[in-house]
Amino acid sequence: MRGLLRKYAHLARQYKQPKAAVLMYHQVAEPATDIWDLAVSPAHFEQQLRVLKQTGQVVSTTELSERLHLGTLKRRSIAITFDDGYLDNYLQASPLLTRYQLPATFFVVSENVGLNQEFWWDELAGIFLESEYLPPSLALILPGGDHLGADLRPEQHLTPALRQQHQQWRAIEQAPPTLRAALFYRLWQQLRPLPAPAQQACLQQLRTWASWPPGARPIYRTISPDQLHELHSSPLVTIGAHTATHPALASHPAALQQHEVATGRQALHQALGEQPMLLAYPYGSYNRDTTAIAAQLGFKAAFTTDAQLITAASPPHKLGRFQVNNWNGDEFKRRLTHWFNH
Repeated sequence: MRGLLRKYAHLARQYKQPKAAVLMYHQVAEPATDIWDLAVSPAHFEQQLRVLKQTGQVVSTTELSERLHLGTLKRRSIAITFDDGYLDNYLQASPLLTRYQLPATFFVVSENVGLNQEFWWDELAGIFLESEYLPPSLALILPGGDHLGADLRPEQHLTPALRQQHQQWRAIEQAPPTLRAALFYRLWQQLRPLPAPAQQACLQQLRTWASWPPGARPIYRTISPDQLHELHSSPLVTIGAHTATHPALASHPAALQQHEVATGRQALHQALGEQPMLLAYPYGSYNRDTTAIAAQLGFKAAFTTDAQLITAASPPHKLGRFQVNNWNGDEFKRRLTHWFNH
């Protein structure tokens, strides 16, 4: 009986322990395909901000990390973050955050600032899932010298039925619904752990093969240096580091990880005159080397994509975040309640 009482007392203390939730966004936009559920429409984003404003519990990630260090974490506090540095963060998200006076942190991939080129995963998806026409066959030389061949004759033309299947596909929980989708997913898996030069070498072959137009499509553009500077000037905004080229850090040796994190941070320091003190791991990919590097470089906190609440016991360089999907305000409110209660 005493053991049971002690167990219940321990659970009660855990329940009362101050906990924080960090929200992770990527785009405030409505792309034609969103297989990873990374985009929130401007209308739904505003509804979500209304919910957050009503809670009165939104803090900056800087305050959150400081309170974690001091042991003064506020109960049920919430922080807002964005990854990558898409242009819509500046055009859509920032004005709405200003309207509702809510702080947010933008983790920016430094080499993509002002670059008229899409992130590799967006371009790869565009080529296979949105091209109106593809050649009948593919013969691709992969990094390392392997060859990949595919017969696309059954799906050369993007029919309305194929387009609808791609728009409805959610790659996290569903198998690829078409030949095009299967080929995309296979290449995505093979390119994700590679360094940026190898990814781009493969993409260049695909651009030529598919006659893919150069430059970034408007919805996938990234912010310019001037826009980044303007974003940084807002008292509501914190700019965080997100490496130089967005590698899956755990797939690489410590030396490359160190270079990516340090170079990305230094580029933002030079652009803004202030050194970022917060880091987000691309894809949420990290290992012991990654967290050690973040600590050695003096980052106050580093964020993963692990869907976990933050407590006083959370390691400062392995802080969890919850991905926010394209939910309306009511569904978003239910999700917040669920995250805090479970």
